[in-house]
Amino acid sequence: MQRIKTSLSCLCLITTLLLLTAADSTEDTAVRLKLAHRDTLWPNPLSRIEDIIGADQKRHSLISRKRKFKGGVKMDLGSGIDYGTAQYFTEVRVGTPAKKFRVVVDTGSELTWVNCRYRGRGKGKVKNRRVFRAEESKSFKTVGCFTQTCKVDLMNLFSLSTCPTPSTPCSYDYRYADGSAAQGVFAKETITVGLTNGRKARLRGLLVGCSSSFSGQSFQGADGVLGLAFSDFSFTSTATSLFGAKLSYCLVDHLSNKNISNYLIFGYSSSSTSTKTAPGRTTPLDLTLIPPFYAINIIGISIGDDMLDIPTQVWDATTGGGTILDSGTSLTLLAEAAYKPVVTGLARYLVELKRVKPEGIPIEYCFSSTSGFNESKLPQLTFHLKGGARFEPHRKSYLVDAAPGVKCLGFMSAGTPATNVVGNIMQQNYLWEFDLMASTLSFAPSTCT
Repeated sequence: MQRIKTSLSCLCLITTLLLLTAADSTEDTAVRLKLAHRDTLWPNPLSRIEDIIGADQKRHSLISRKRKFKGGVKMDLGSGIDYGTAQYFTEVRVGTPAKKFRVVVDTGSELTWVNCRYRGRGKGKVKNRRVFRAEESKSFKTVGCFTQTCKVDLMNLFSLSTCPTPSTPCSYDYRYADGSAAQGVFAKETITVGLTNGRKARLRGLLVGCSSSFSGQSFQGADGVLGLAFSDFSFTSTATSLFGAKLSYCLVDHLSNKNISNYLIFGYSSSSTSTKTAPGRTTPLDLTLIPPFYAINIIGISIGDDMLDIPTQVWDATTGGGTILDSGTSLTLLAEAAYKPVVTGLARYLVELKRVKPEGIPIEYCFSSTSGFNESKLPQLTFHLKGGARFEPHRKSYLVDAAPGVKCLGFMSAGTPATNVVGNIMQQNYLWEFDLMASTLSFAPSTCT
């Protein structure tokens, strides 16, 4: 929306300047602009009609829904520990009739997709996973590979150039930073959601991936992904345009079982942090700095009263640094120049614990906790943010339980230069509110129960 508004503003300014120039000229001078329909620029008739219908339906649907819906979207949000993963899950209902799917909540991903079978592709049955049978849904409609949507708009979502016929669906090979991947076809589908007023709403025409195959540890126990990045094609874009430009969530302790959950909310809610946030708990949210991620500006990190010696360029996105919040990353990743001072600074307070290297845990600083350890001896870690806000994570969020009798510092080196990532474990037991209109991030400690 920001890009559209900018373009329209520029167009109005240019038109105004042309009119003013004409007024200052002789009486016989007139401004003449050639006006062409946009569709004369698109050669394939079938693709042109599909694009026209798609755009018109989307616009009309948006207008109608803005008038119809009251309240906000409210979705259960819980830990995936019972499924053997450090991700957070919610459930979505996809298709007509609506079928329920368990999906990873990922603020770093643009594409929403589900495990899917379409035209014989995809697994018909997978243990502990639901399968969306696309041809059984009345609202499922693939995006054509000849369309502008596929060829231009979805290029950043890894759309493939394979297009033997106009009726061939637009396919994708979506890649994640951790090496996970999903392959399938793009479609427009209906997702049914619960509202804060207790009712349900059908969100039609959402871009959804029908994934016939996928791989990666991140998807363990999941039927797909709910893409919540700041993007025109993410679920966030549709939900916030209809219910209000706010996204909020509260991550329960990552070791909580599936019976303990909180909520993921789009729009305005009585649980908003704006009425509960103490002074110094709001910081600017930069939505254009490292797109499509939610970037924050860290000024520095302290342990107790000591500010660590970290070069300022680590936090500068213009030089390859910068920081994002990501619900789809578990640990917190820091550029090497920040990682070393943080972990060595904290390790000084853990000398009474025996250092260990558990098999299968790729974390540098792990300790045996079988003899017990009083976490209160560990000083407070603080992220100092632009505008004066301070994020003080709970001690269990940076000295994490990695295995029975083993605690680890919840950080990994991201190399140099690198984008710093505040992962979901560091975010746990805080209520987070992303105000996409005001470009602010507000946060407050919470039990999330």
